[in-house]
Amino acid sequence: MSKVVYEGWMARYGRRKIGRSYIHMRYFVLETRVLGYYKKKPQENMIPIKTLAIDGNCRVEDRGLKMHHGNTLYVLCIYNKKEKHHRLIMAAFNIQEALIWKEKIEHVIDKDVTEYKEDSSFPSKLETENGRPGSSSDHDSRYSAEEEEISHPPLLRRTTMGNGPPESVYDWTRDNVANRDQVSSRKHWRLVRCQNGLRIFEELVQMDALPRSCGRAMKAVGVVEASCDAIFELVMGMGGTRYEWDCSFNFGSLVDEVDGHTAILYHRLQLDWYPMIVWPRDLCYVRYWRRNDDGSYVVLFQSREHPNCGPQPGFVRAHIESGGFNISPLKSRDGKRRSQVQHLMQIDLKGWGVGYLPSFQQHCLLHMLNSVAGLREWFAQTDGNPSLTGMPVMVGMQPNRAPSKRSKKFQEIASQPGDNVINRPSTMIDEESDDDDEDPLPGQEPGASRRETEVKLMSLDKEPLENIDLSVFSGNLRKDDNEKSRDCWRISEANNFRVRSRDFLYDESKIPAGKHMMALVAVDWFKDVKRMDHVARRKGCAVQVAAEKGLFSIAINIQVPGSTNYSMVFYFVMKGLVPGSLLQRFVDGDDEFRNSKFKLIPSVPKGSWIVRQSVGAKPCLLGKALDITYIRGPSYLEIDVDIGSSTVANGVLGIVCGAIKTLVVDMAFLVQADTLDELPERLIGAVRVCHVELSSAITPVLEDSSSAPAE
Repeated sequence: MSKVVYEGWMARYGRRKIGRSYIHMRYFVLETRVLGYYKKKPQENMIPIKTLAIDGNCRVEDRGLKMHHGNTLYVLCIYNKKEKHHRLIMAAFNIQEALIWKEKIEHVIDKDVTEYKEDSSFPSKLETENGRPGSSSDHDSRYSAEEEEISHPPLLRRTTMGNGPPESVYDWTRDNVANRDQVSSRKHWRLVRCQNGLRIFEELVQMDALPRSCGRAMKAVGVVEASCDAIFELVMGMGGTRYEWDCSFNFGSLVDEVDGHTAILYHRLQLDWYPMIVWPRDLCYVRYWRRNDDGSYVVLFQSREHPNCGPQPGFVRAHIESGGFNISPLKSRDGKRRSQVQHLMQIDLKGWGVGYLPSFQQHCLLHMLNSVAGLREWFAQTDGNPSLTGMPVMVGMQPNRAPSKRSKKFQEIASQPGDNVINRPSTMIDEESDDDDEDPLPGQEPGASRRETEVKLMSLDKEPLENIDLSVFSGNLRKDDNEKSRDCWRISEANNFRVRSRDFLYDESKIPAGKHMMALVAVDWFKDVKRMDHVARRKGCAVQVAAEKGLFSIAINIQVPGSTNYSMVFYFVMKGLVPGSLLQRFVDGDDEFRNSKFKLIPSVPKGSWIVRQSVGAKPCLLGKALDITYIRGPSYLEIDVDIGSSTVANGVLGIVCGAIKTLVVDMAFLVQADTLDELPERLIGAVRVCHVELSSAITPVLEDSSSAPAE
């Protein structure tokens, strides 16, 4: 029986006989001699839908990015170079997974070539007529010497994705610039300023070679604590997430898909230089990308005219001379991956007054380059890696044509931020579908939609939470289920929060959270002149009561700094940890693992607009943003979250504390799921805190830390 090298869910991408493209989720299994896929995870003696024999004649072709009805996919084609109609086309929703599959398949191919070379029957020193190594007979040889130099050492597979850019697109990341006519050298830069943690450089070039309205090229260089893959996926996105890090972005759409590495895009700029009197700018440009052998990424921009993207009423069409991103890996620090991001832009903003107002050109250019700082802050505050999302598709943007009522309506919709996607047939792949029907994923009931089935599974839960006698627990902040009550807490409805679904790795989908894993039994509201750590040692607290009853508990201590220090402590209780579960691994893991998993989903149902905007409702990995102390006791885990360790959190805290009496705050705590085995996510618990009074906090009497054992 063949050994399984790698397996997992991937998208199968192709087209039906009627010409429309499709994607189907399939379970791919790579063995030592064969690659095949199934409709569900295979059991014993299951027959795959389709297989492809993997040997030294096989190749893995990178087909880059493909858009399919709002989904962005990384497509790989595995084929036999002697029989090219024998092939499989698979796609991943993130580039990391595509690279893993590419590497695994190429490893199997290389291993097959090596094994064949070591076969004793293989002639080791035969030469063909032209001097190249080959077999004694081209007809008898398993691999033709005309196509493959099999006597060479094993192939060193390149991890580069994408060939060279189009001839008209200047690659400013390369040292060789001899073929660049209008610029004598791109190697000479001078540092002009440092702002927002970035170094801003200006190119040293003769201005006589450039139009008067076009300034020198400038680039921003900064360090982002994230992998090159994650940064690349964020940079390539043109959906709603881009507003969160790119302050110069107003709207973006796909005009034309040239191939998997080259596309024509339409882009509207959000410039803040006297917007009431300065006309807005837009762009039509070609975007090319590639991945280099060292794991770095290059994304290049250059303006291009396109028949479907003519001048738009109310906009001045700017021109990009050259630009883009260069994302390079750096050595990790404190276990965190880091990357250097260079963002270069040389742009002519056009317009009659640009040549006479150099401050306008420079201000707008710096505004665009500041997106590198936005990337850094985005990764510092988010809970995981981004994934590419779809972008609107612009259709019929013809110049010199009076817009009809229908086209005006379309432009109004397209110009609004959000996920308004106008679908069109995507680039087709010359392969027929093995079936035309959407099939349920593993665990899905026949005839039911995937989402309905998953929500049902989540609501039923694996096992109901055991009955726990809540009367034995108490805290100084009272529980009150009356909606109008003040200075109290109650359990928040779990379905108010959305968590990662079972299919999150494939489609980024989220579902209502369902039942809590643990019961929230008490809440304490403390104050003191110093910070209160390890509150589980307080005599008679819910943690100690739970231990006496043979229960396991998690105490989450939210520490609020100030002239008077406050702590709000939430006590969650359950019968016991399930061995091997994600929660058990989180409780017994090291601090690095815990910091990468502990997540908060906040919400402010009632409060002023400025507070709701400051707090937001986006999930946050607290361990990445704040200092956390974990205290593992014999039957509990205490999590002390120091809000004062973050400047940003301190600023938000000042706003919240000033209006705390008027607020209703929801908080859901969970352990982030990152793999298929861990999904779907489940809440540890959720709480709603209503109109809390600072004066109701009490000063606790904490026992000596030696009296409360901790591991």
